[in-house]
Amino acid sequence: MLQTPSGGAGSGTAARDSGLMSIGTVLNVLRDEFPEVTISKIRFLESEGLIEPQRTPSGYRKFSAGDVERLGHVLRMQRDHYLPLKVIREHLDAMERGEAVPLPVVGRQRTAEEAPARVEGPTVARIGRSELLAAADIDESDLKEWESYGLLAPLEDGAYDAEAVTVASLITELGRFGIEPRHLRVMKAAADREAGLVDQVVAPLKRHRNPQTRAHAEARTKELAALTVRLHAALVKTALGVRLP
Repeated sequence: MLQTPSGGAGSGTAARDSGLMSIGTVLNVLRDEFPEVTISKIRFLESEGLIEPQRTPSGYRKFSAGDVERLGHVLRMQRDHYLPLKVIREHLDAMERGEAVPLPVVGRQRTAEEAPARVEGPTVARIGRSELLAAADIDESDLKEWESYGLLAPLEDGAYDAEAVTVASLITELGRFGIEPRHLRVMKAAADREAGLVDQVVAPLKRHRNPQTRAHAEARTKELAALTVRLHAALVKTALGVRLP
């Protein structure tokens, strides 16, 4: 049986009885950790061979605790490491066979000049178009529309920054409240201006000849990005006159 971190969807189902669950029950269990999951996403993962729930004579899906545990693993590796579904399936199948396999590393590998030969932890920084569609549970038409408004854009090699999954999920959530992609262009413009301001501050550090100084520029960029996000959130809450957690 696969082992899941404490507090995850898998551990939550481990304490349940051995009875089979409907897809609706599975959805409620998973949403504690994965609020974006949908029934269509679960069905899609089944069609991709990630899970194989049992079927009643009338065709209804019935999931075991092991099925839900495996689903938790799949969703966690998509969310935290942006791994393609094929890689996730092969990794979990190997674990099911009892093989001790490390978490796969996907994406461009650093050269010897950029980092030590041994790379610890995940280095995924981009995601393919098909993986983005699957992870965000969206259609090709949705992605094309969002790209037309500049909300998402592929990199030079056709892949996407891993943060695109978060952007796509948030666009979907806002759509449920009637906020259309065309309405979000003002947010994209504001984000671009904020990014430009941060880049202006750290640009001298990025151009420095000292490698340590250039590395400091990356850390400073992350710090300034976090501060601008907090300020933006505070300004929006103040403008709306609401208090949020």
